[in-house]
Amino acid sequence: MGNNGPADDVEEKEHFQRIVNAFRYYRSFSLQRLAASDTYVSTLPQHHQKLLTSYRSHLEDIRTCVEHNYEIIKLITADVATLFENVKHDAGQVKSKVHPTMSDMEKVQSTLKQIVRDWSKDGEQERAACYDPIIEEIEHKFPPDERALEQVQILVPGAGLGRLAFEIAKRGYSCQGNEFSLFMLFASNFVLNKCQGVETFRVYPWTQQFVNTLSAADVTRGSSFPDLDPSSLPRHAQFSMAAGDFLEVYTEANTWDCIATCFFIDCANNIVSFIETIYKILKNGGIWINLGPLLYHYSDIPGENSIEPTYEMVREIVQGLGFIIEKEQTGVKTTYSQNVRSMLKYEYESVFFVCRKP
Repeated sequence: MGNNGPADDVEEKEHFQRIVNAFRYYRSFSLQRLAASDTYVSTLPQHHQKLLTSYRSHLEDIRTCVEHNYEIIKLITADVATLFENVKHDAGQVKSKVHPTMSDMEKVQSTLKQIVRDWSKDGEQERAACYDPIIEEIEHKFPPDERALEQVQILVPGAGLGRLAFEIAKRGYSCQGNEFSLFMLFASNFVLNKCQGVETFRVYPWTQQFVNTLSAADVTRGSSFPDLDPSSLPRHAQFSMAAGDFLEVYTEANTWDCIATCFFIDCANNIVSFIETIYKILKNGGIWINLGPLLYHYSDIPGENSIEPTYEMVREIVQGLGFIIEKEQTGVKTTYSQNVRSMLKYEYESVFFVCRKP
């Protein structure tokens, strides 16, 4: 997580502290929301309150889940001050002047859901839809009878909590995941480096879903994680996670045999810069495998610049930069941290393509 001078250093440290504060504020933030509902119920007519007895009991059950989640969050943030090499952040105490934003609090909740997506049995279906096509293509393009798998250098930008990169490394390839979000980096560090054994922890990811729920049990149900032991990689496995902005970290040309992107390329202000960098850092003959939608994360964020080309235009950009499209499929049904028991569900019709750099 580099910087270009003292001003950047201060900004970086404040950003770091704001994310730490967001995690630490999770409990208070969540309990305030529950207290507001309970307070409102107490103002209603007595016969209404009587009819809402089970609802108030439900609020208490959610409070219990929030407390359990906060225990996980304390483990996630326990040693983040020394997470990055050669950088020490003062995360020992919450600095009140660095306030988390509402967006930060939503990302804390998203991080809990991401744990379920990447590292629980409840996320198996999503992982199968999103990761399996990528892994199968890697195995097809780089079979073990052509070269030693550990010699195949694979990069996974936007690696999140690292499961896709982990699965690639588990199959014998040399794989590095890259992630910029401190929310993801804190949580991936906990899962990959601190969790031992199988299903040793439990998280309750749906406690903030107050609408479109069929039953109380759907809100308070938990997911155990990790579904496999993250320390179970073969002894000689080549697996690492690198922190930082993709465009800043990866500048060396002709480095990677394969780049696998899953729900990533639409995370750029300028998608062309991502595709151009992917082309640059791939070796000649290298493969780019992509699966995901075009949500364009910066599209509706005030103060952020963003371009939002259609997929047809993205395709032109990919070919215009020199890629040869070898495989292409649209309408690939995928979800992302979906609550399968919600009354409202979102489904992407993602694009899957495989490109080669000549």
